[in-house]
Amino acid sequence: MQNFSVDSCVRLDVFLAKKLNQSRNQVSMLIKDNHVKVNNQIQNKASFVLKIDDEISVQFPKAKEIQSDFEPKFDIEILYEDEYLLVLNKPPLLTVHGASSVKEATLVDWLMSKNYVLSTLNGINRAGLVHRLDKGTSGAIVIAKDNHTHQKLSEQLQDKSMGRYYLALIDLPLKEDKIIAQKALARSLHNRMKKISVEFSEENLKKFGSLKNAKTAFINLLSAQGVNLIAAKLFTGRTHQIRAHLADLNRHILGDELYGYKGKEKFTRVMLHAYFVYFFHPKTKEKLYIKAPLFDDFDTILKKNYKGEENEKISLEFITRTFGTFV
Repeated sequence: MQNFSVDSCVRLDVFLAKKLNQSRNQVSMLIKDNHVKVNNQIQNKASFVLKIDDEISVQFPKAKEIQSDFEPKFDIEILYEDEYLLVLNKPPLLTVHGASSVKEATLVDWLMSKNYVLSTLNGINRAGLVHRLDKGTSGAIVIAKDNHTHQKLSEQLQDKSMGRYYLALIDLPLKEDKIIAQKALARSLHNRMKKISVEFSEENLKKFGSLKNAKTAFINLLSAQGVNLIAAKLFTGRTHQIRAHLADLNRHILGDELYGYKGKEKFTRVMLHAYFVYFFHPKTKEKLYIKAPLFDDFDTILKKNYKGEENEKISLEFITRTFGTFV
């Protein structure tokens, strides 16, 4: 349980979203499910207006309450684990958490099948998840085992001391070796599964209804025989951010047909991988860099086209040094 004293007259969901470093949607689920009390009385209205000196308590649900209809028949590589958190190497084509449209076992189902005790700061259906990866994207994903650890890592996401470096294979090299894309993202008016990159303006705000600021840095790493390796660094964590920003640059990740890939060679997934994750350990304060090894489909393309030349370019030293020259 976490307790807070109110210091301003604001909506309950707004107050808790700030205190817990979570989205208002996630906080609203906690409120709706009767996990929040104001002055010792359950309050299930997110719009409830607080008064100064109100006392709030949040009782997070137990992750053991999760029930899945699907049994995980796969395993996931553990890259790092201690009593506070773990880092996994998410395989491609694995959905991270359940939803009404998901008809298969998820990463969260796998965690529960291993009897992990997990944080519930994001609700029981997203138990432990500090951040997420798209189904087709592979790589490093951080899991919190308790709510305190989760909150401290969420704070690092907010202040940018936690982040990831991605590798992607794209159809054409970037026009410049170092690029920063800084356009807002909006939901496509023609395909609700897709995001588009637009200028942040009053006109676009009226047109799309909602805009989210987004910033991504890209660097060219290697080019050979129509296969181009790049790295990306996120400054914001929007859905499909890398894919949408690349599409705006008229570049497309191999296999990403949703965002415009039209190559002759077909791929079973989007060739995007979260290669390094970095953060300060919430308990020890040590800065950790954790590498998620490439999966065979991605690694085979690299070895075929670059024959070992890629090893230096995808080293942590090279990637951090190169991004450090312009971001």
